[in-house]
Formats: sequence, structure tokens, C-alpha cells
Amino acid sequence: MHFFINHSNLPLPNKNSPKRIISLVPSQTELLYTLGMEDYVVGITKFCVHPPEWKHSKTIVGGTKQLHIEKIKALSPDLIIANKEENIREQIETISHIAPVWVTDVNNLNDALSMIHQMGEICYKNELANELAKNIQNNFSSLKPLQTHKKVAYIIWKQPLMVAASQTFIHEMLLLCGFVNAFQNKLRYPAITEQELIASAPEFILLSSEPYPFQEKHMHYFQQLLPHSTIILVDGEMFSWYGSRLLHSVAYFKTLIENIQKNSQLTFNKNKY
Repeated sequence: MHFFINHSNLPLPNKNSPKRIISLVPSQTELLYTLGMEDYVVGITKFCVHPPEWKHSKTIVGGTKQLHIEKIKALSPDLIIANKEENIREQIETISHIAPVWVTDVNNLNDALSMIHQMGEICYKNELANELAKNIQNNFSSLKPLQTHKKVAYIIWKQPLMVAASQTFIHEMLLLCGFVNAFQNKLRYPAITEQELIASAPEFILLSSEPYPFQEKHMHYFQQLLPHSTIILVDGEMFSWYGSRLLHSVAYFKTLIENIQKNSQLTFNKNKY
């Protein structure tokens, strides 16, 4: 689902190609780059790390949940791109008085493909966007999930412990890989206790590189907590970014699935994937 909030006097950008865009969503910032919108993007967040050079050439308007309203106003945007999950509703309502805000809500692959198509329409990049969506769809059509489903806990935060549960884009990616989400009976991104994690008995614990930057030094804690689980450090962008990063996700997932299926005696708990 995608919708516009428009409290300004400006026309909606699907009627006039936007010339001054602010993106508050890292994965969609990268999508704008892929669609050749470099000359039209004037502002991004500090978490918009792709492409890296934009952090030096574009104005940083804060974080995804801590926007600098005055910086946004000073840029005189004619389109602001936001996301229901990544941005705060009250801040979006505030900036909607500055310019039309396109709010996306992406929870699965179909939502992502729809968003890419609509981005193409808004930016008058239909051909590029349609080709991108087609390539992503073809890539995922070639993805063969795990032959034997493996129960997994996908950890996104350390204190408190938080996991990706159902009704999230991450959950969809886990299902497409053939994993069973140990917390599929919970919604969104719940905080859990150590006891709940132990009781869920996951065969694998995936430690995401974002939003919490899990590293090798954190693996020992989880291995002590669940000595019979395999601990894997994973690239969070591959599981949670729903723009042009999806072009690379399938190759990443295929390698992960191959390694799991070929190695019954895994040593992922000692090595970063």
C-alpha cells in the first residue's frame, strides 16, 4: 500500500515530475540512484549509505526517526519519500505541510515490486523501473528454498533482545529461503526475554548487521545461551532492504542455502557468513 499525504499547495508529483526530492528511506534512496535520479535528490538521512558518495553531495536531514524539520523546509522539496515503518507518523504529518509526502508500506515482495513500479511512474522512469522489477522477480523465481525447513530466530537488537516476527519484510524473505520463523506467532518486531529465545529452540540464530550492528564479538553470548543452535552473522540489507538492493539478495540467499544444505556439520558459529 502506498499513499500521499499532501497538506501543501503543491501538485502531486505523479502529475509533475519532481525536481527536488528528499528521501527518508535508505532502501528507496538507493532505488532513486538506480533510476538515475541523482540530479533531483537534494536530501537524505544519515542512514542512507548507498550510494556512499551521496553522504557528501546531499544534505543530511537527520535520522529516519529524528528528522530536522527546519533543514527539510530549507531545501524546498517538491516530494518527500517516507515509509510507514521506518519513519514516525507525527513527523510525517508535520513535514506534509512542507511538501507532498509519499508514504510506502512494504511488507512482502509484491509490495516491493509495486513500490518500484510506482517510483518509476512518479519519477518518469517507467522503463527503467519496470526492467528492474522484472529482473528482481525473475531472480526470486529462480530461488530454491531449503529442502528441509529450518527453524530460525532473526535477531535485530541486543538490549532489549528484539526479533523480526510476522508481518515484516524480513519474515517474507525468511519464508522464501525456506526457513521457519521461530517467532511467527508474534507481530512485527517484539522484544523477547532470554527465556523466550531459549524456549523457541531455533536451529539457527541469524544476527543481523542492522539496525543493531551485530559482530563476531556478540556471537559468544548467543552460543552460550543456545549451545545447540548455529549462530550466523548476516547482512541485514539483504533481508530488509526492498528497493534495488533486491537485485543482489537472491545470490546472497542462494549461497547461504547452499552452505546450509551441503554442510551438516556447520561451523558458522566460528565464521562470519
